[in-house]
Amino acid sequence: MNKRITVLMASECAATAFLLIAVVGSGIAAERLSGGNVALALLANAVVTGCALFPLILAFAPISGAHMNPVVTIAAAAFKRLPWAAVAPMVAAQVAGGLIGVWITHVMFDLPVVQFSQHIRTGPALWCAEIVATVGLLGTILRCDSYGVPLTAGAVAAYITGAYWFTASTSFANPAVTIARILTDTFAGIRPLDAPGFIGAQLAALALVLAVAKAVRFTLPAQSK
Repeated sequence: MNKRITVLMASECAATAFLLIAVVGSGIAAERLSGGNVALALLANAVVTGCALFPLILAFAPISGAHMNPVVTIAAAAFKRLPWAAVAPMVAAQVAGGLIGVWITHVMFDLPVVQFSQHIRTGPALWCAEIVATVGLLGTILRCDSYGVPLTAGAVAAYITGAYWFTASTSFANPAVTIARILTDTFAGIRPLDAPGFIGAQLAALALVLAVAKAVRFTLPAQSK
């Protein structure tokens, strides 16, 4: 494995770990402090996730693109922003980082490190929501890319914060995040049985975006140096 791919993997692992710490940690804190008010807990979870995404993208984008998401990594390769040889290592690093982030969060909140979620999230409505959430996320990234990292970071953070609320699934939109959330029986969790439906919907959204981009011959502008 060459040095460049190792750096990409380390960056994606660290960034995704911090993302999951934000998602799961804010969910735990929100549930504990909201007095049973699910709407308030979700609001806190959404806002904290968005607030974390903005600096994470700013910090890690110059190193690896701050994808933190396999569908974003695959899309980057499809648009020739990343060599295909880097896709599998980066996806593996994202999944590993997500798991590490969940386990660190459990330690911080004095919970059993290893656990499996019992949170039911399944059905056509939620799968449809994941397609919508993932298409919107990829569209936001692709259309804002030419404006530079700061604006893209803000757009992605704002989109995810909003999508927590306007999608029925609370916008996972990320296979690595979905896998990691299997391993937390907290506010942010998803049952292992339900995760394949979410991941399938996310990959379907990726295929849809790439098909539409090919049909309209959409290309990304050259990256600024």
